[in-house]
Amino acid sequence: MAKISAQEVKQLRDMTGVGMMDAKRALVETDGDMDAAVDYLRENGLAKAAKKADRIAAEGITNVLVEGNQAVIIEVNAETDFVAKNDKFQALVAEISQVILDNQPATLDEALALEGPNGILADQIAEATTVIGEKITLRRFELINKTDADAFGAYLHMGGRIGVLTVVEGTSDEAVAKDVAMHIAAINPKYVDREHVSQEEIEHEKKVLTEQALNEGKPAAIVEKMIVGRLNKFLAEISLNDQPFVKDPDVTVEKYVASKDGKVTIFHRYEVGEGLEKRVDNFAEEVMSQVKK
Repeated sequence: MAKISAQEVKQLRDMTGVGMMDAKRALVETDGDMDAAVDYLRENGLAKAAKKADRIAAEGITNVLVEGNQAVIIEVNAETDFVAKNDKFQALVAEISQVILDNQPATLDEALALEGPNGILADQIAEATTVIGEKITLRRFELINKTDADAFGAYLHMGGRIGVLTVVEGTSDEAVAKDVAMHIAAINPKYVDREHVSQEEIEHEKKVLTEQALNEGKPAAIVEKMIVGRLNKFLAEISLNDQPFVKDPDVTVEKYVASKDGKVTIFHRYEVGEGLEKRVDNFAEEVMSQVKK
């Protein structure tokens, strides 16, 4: 029997998308012949995931898991929103969340290499791709730790279409933190505070606003004053603390949280598929493909 190296197993996994154990078994069965191992996997229906490797996975769900002073937010993608309702998919997302929270990986690669109760996460995702029939990917995650004096705000909107995780410092009132998380889900701020906006982004916006004012025919003498006002409005719109609180627009988020002796220190807002190329379905072609089967 040929000795099978870890590099060969990895190569076959990369070629076919199957799990580590399936790749190793195929190489053992074919005495280390890579081409024969690929055929073996295809013949046994185990290389289906590889055929889906170039598909667009821009749907799926987000999830937030909180345990004590640790929490995680993740996004797992699939090709269609229908899969988000699949029990197997939801169970996979829940398991990924738990394994990541328990092990605190620093990178996506580290997360995928973790072993959970049902095996290596990368292998489980490959297997789920085969079983469910759609490309599935762990896209991103963030881990947050807090102290006993702080509160996590966790919120999932539309069954996980949008997920938010935030920390409110200085209060243990989770209801306050959840209110903030719901606001973030609805309004989508970019930063906690305007002080977190980079100088580069501010200068870019000033340039755009200046051109707008000049194109409006405003005298150069008053353009600078106009820019100050418009820039303040821009910063208020993207900064959480400056935004009118959704449950009480008469106060800002900062004032609402301060009234509860708190302060928002961090938040992460995930919206499924944001920034990804979206799949465009042709319904007529889909129907015809089913008719021809």
